[in-house]
Amino acid sequence: MAAPCAEDPSLERHFKGHRDAVTCVDFSINTKQLASGSMDSCLMVWHMKPQSRAYRFTGHKDAVTCVNFSPSGHLLASGSRDKTVRIWVPNVKGESTVFRAHTATVRSVHFCSDGQSFVTASDDKTVKVWATHRQKFLFSLSQHINWVRCAKFSPDGRLIVSASDDKTVKLWDKSSRECVHSYCEHGGFVTYVDFHPSGTCIAAAGMDNTVKVWDVRTHRLLQHYQLHSAAVNGLSFHPSGNYLITASSDSTLKILDLMEGRLLYTLHGHQTVSILEQRLTLTEDKLKQCLENQQLIMQRATP
Repeated sequence: MAAPCAEDPSLERHFKGHRDAVTCVDFSINTKQLASGSMDSCLMVWHMKPQSRAYRFTGHKDAVTCVNFSPSGHLLASGSRDKTVRIWVPNVKGESTVFRAHTATVRSVHFCSDGQSFVTASDDKTVKVWATHRQKFLFSLSQHINWVRCAKFSPDGRLIVSASDDKTVKLWDKSSRECVHSYCEHGGFVTYVDFHPSGTCIAAAGMDNTVKVWDVRTHRLLQHYQLHSAAVNGLSFHPSGNYLITASSDSTLKILDLMEGRLLYTLHGHQTVSILEQRLTLTEDKLKQCLENQQLIMQRATP
């Protein structure tokens, strides 16, 4: 077999510093920093620049389950099994503000595109919306009947989508605080959900090993992928909206071409642990080149 081309996806950096399993990661908008949360109750902020020291933030009293940089990159939000949310200033001091209202583990935290508010999801079966700078709880969305694993704002901030162990994905109107639609096609717990960059559709991952894509205007199921051999724990759209990357307990990442509705790439790296979260940071041109290179390698390897 021919040697892989330098443009093929490859492991770029390996960060080590947590004392227990890593549960979540998120890049800052300029991709110069990477935040991670862990079962060790700490956050780490890693610098992509070589030889730069990482920041370790302590404050949570139990496992950190989710992290998210604000759109400006000046703030970092985290949620924890200690039932709290913290907003950190990601510098060497690591100062934070505590937000309390949930009565169980906080599973997800996500800033609105303007950074003025953020949304959280919890095992207390609620989705909650908060004011960032006023440091204030605003309101709850409470129609799920089991743990809520994920909640995200739409790109324009008008809608919220949530995924739950009640096997539904719910779409909410932020202004009216009402559930616009419930998507019930998943055969198991729904682990993750996110909006397409255009805001016109959503993708959801499930414990039934599937990924589903719906149109939020017509509520029609657009695509259904059953490519993983275990639960799908996370997903992320490429900024162009043409590709989707998924992460699974089968220890693989898969890159999907949404325009053609097919699998493009399977990436291996983690051996025995679940890949809980990821961000697709390849440029579209580089991704296309990688795919072309893989096709050439496969052709050369065919007798």
